[in-house]
Amino acid sequence: MTPSKTRFVKTSILVAVLVVSGSAGNLFFSAGMKQIGAIPDWSTATLHAVFLKVFTSLWIWLGIVSMLLFLAAFMLVLSWADFSYVLPATASMYFFIPLLGHFLLRETVTSLRWLGVGLICLGVVLVGSTPANTTKKD
Repeated sequence: MTPSKTRFVKTSILVAVLVVSGSAGNLFFSAGMKQIGAIPDWSTATLHAVFLKVFTSLWIWLGIVSMLLFLAAFMLVLSWADFSYVLPATASMYFFIPLLGHFLLRETVTSLRWLGVGLICLGVVLVGSTPANTTKKD
């Protein structure tokens, strides 16, 4: 494989890892916080109780691990690909998040939100058709 082909494959794999881990992390955080419930007030006692619930929640810890994986993959892919490519390419997770919210968390996703998701996906396709790295190396 040529170096540019190898870089494209590595970038594609890491962008997929970013999309999956970012989407999963957001899903886990949402599930965890829905389980914990609304914070009724900002008193010290309430915040302490919420803090304990948050950091003893399996869903929150799964979210933290997923987001740490996201962060590691994000930093790695930025070491060779342009930020202006990577961040828009990872926006495809905005397609998966409403799907996960609808099917797993039973949230209602309106037509207007789906229209917005469609526009984001169009942008992802446009960015994905450009080279991942346009910076010239000296």
